[in-house]
Amino acid sequence: MDQKNSRRSFLRQASLTTAALGTAPYLLSASTNKVQLLHREYSFDQYGSNDHINIALIGTGIQGIYDTQAALMVDGVKIVAACDLYTGRLDRAKELWGNDIFVTRDYREILSRKDIDVVLIATPDHWHQTITVAALKAGKHVYCEKPMVQNFNQGQEIIKAQKDSGKICQIGSQGMASLGNEKAKELYEDGAIGDIVMLDMYNDRYSAEGAWQYPIPTDANNNTVDFDTFLGNAPKVPFDNNRFFRWRNYQDYGTGVAGDLFVHAFSTLNYVISSDGPNRAMATGGLRYWKDGRDVPDVSITLYDYPKTETHSPFNAAFRINFIAGSGGGGGFKLIGTEGEMEIGQNSVTVNRSNLGLEPSGYSMISFTEGMQAEIRKEYAAKKLNTRASKLATGSTTWQAPRDYKGAHYDHFYNFFTSIRENGKVIQDPKFGLRAAGAALLANESYTRKQPVNWDPTKMKLI
Repeated sequence: MDQKNSRRSFLRQASLTTAALGTAPYLLSASTNKVQLLHREYSFDQYGSNDHINIALIGTGIQGIYDTQAALMVDGVKIVAACDLYTGRLDRAKELWGNDIFVTRDYREILSRKDIDVVLIATPDHWHQTITVAALKAGKHVYCEKPMVQNFNQGQEIIKAQKDSGKICQIGSQGMASLGNEKAKELYEDGAIGDIVMLDMYNDRYSAEGAWQYPIPTDANNNTVDFDTFLGNAPKVPFDNNRFFRWRNYQDYGTGVAGDLFVHAFSTLNYVISSDGPNRAMATGGLRYWKDGRDVPDVSITLYDYPKTETHSPFNAAFRINFIAGSGGGGGFKLIGTEGEMEIGQNSVTVNRSNLGLEPSGYSMISFTEGMQAEIRKEYAAKKLNTRASKLATGSTTWQAPRDYKGAHYDHFYNFFTSIRENGKVIQDPKFGLRAAGAALLANESYTRKQPVNWDPTKMKLI
């Protein structure tokens, strides 16, 4: 991508008059804020019962249920089985999807069934690689929740298994296929913010639920929970309901805030700017409030370096998570460039462009005589630094999803199932998934080592 030509293209379109709004989708005005609707075409074919894609859910917890509900919104998809290690969730699966679905506590029974085309894997992170590889080898298409892996060295086996099987594998950062991401990528490539210099991402939470203190069912015990299977290859410990139902709080099973939250941001960032990811990370943080037995921080700040590539200039990224944000909570994702900034959400994108102050103001002129100030102003005026085109290209424009938009989660599954039916490409394949997970996991590596860490984004390996 030629960034200079892209910026000229953007400025040319942005300098058009408001009468051309319908044919200039990137128009920005200095005097008013513009709002434009996003749009996407879907193909809604009619599918008979014999044409349904039969899915099974492995891991019927919070995210697994939300994933399945989103998947079932797509035409021609039917759930036939569910798996979980807590019997109460199998009862819940029947409540949600009917008493005729097959339920089990053994995921291998799911993979052996011939009537299942697709498995949704929403287990704790330490089981992702094992079940994903087994499912691909069993001839199933796979939707695996993010982060794709718990450890750096697990990703290559998934990439190989997907390639060898020929099956579709989509990684589940559910906002990836959103209208917001799609428009942000288009705007960035058209030069809307110039050269990127910084990313600012934050996620503040102020609730026990937001800090992963999930409720524990009253009937949870050694009979209703298969705790030994849950542990898998993790260190053996006595039965502990907290570890099973709040597994995100423990390094043995999860990946902390980096794997749960950073990875979404990296998926969006790498997609929008067509990047393989950062090459350096430096993290800090600590356990400041939720001292409930967890061994991962509840406040985390990580700085990343992105190298120069054909699609972006070198830049820095700041990722911040706070699980005890007394401000009440909130979040943001903002790309900051040399000529503007872009705030990206799943349902909207806002581009803000301002005039760059190239001429001196009274602050820096105060030490000169009135005569010298006049000479300096004359000199700067002759340079014509503030052009009419640059002034017209300022202001704020928001691209907003329509009210009937089915949402990013739906779009991610629509992309997945369409790829299966048409033998196409998913937006987040295992290579993409490893690059996003690897970048996120650098935060944990740096935090543990208490020093910066280096990463090869092309080979996807620690240096």
